[in-house]
Amino acid sequence: MRFLTMIVLMTATLCLAQAPVEVGKPSAENLQRDQFKAGNAYREMQNTERASRDAEQDFRQADSIHKDTLKRADEAKLQADAAKKKFDAAKAKEAQARKAYDAAVNAVDRDAHPAKK
Repeated sequence: MRFLTMIVLMTATLCLAQAPVEVGKPSAENLQRDQFKAGNAYREMQNTERASRDAEQDFRQADSIHKDTLKRADEAKLQADAAKKKFDAAKAKEAQARKAYDAAVNAVDRDAHPAKK
């Protein structure tokens, strides 16, 4: 943004700089040519100002979208962490249930087939 502003100011300065003073009286042709150059320089300055405003608006919009995306990503990370904790707890319960099941099955096997002495 600063770079673009600097270019606009340099362009305007260069375009509006005075031409060397000619010896003798200025002609209508020189005056008309200088007015034409000044008009072109003014239009160019307006175009660059408009481009600068458009670029700033694009930047602000993209920055806003970026910040919103980061916020949503943070929220999604929190949800993912909560889901991971829930998943880990469910897996732990499953392991406990499997251990209890295995113990029960082993008890049935022991009762059904008593050890022979």
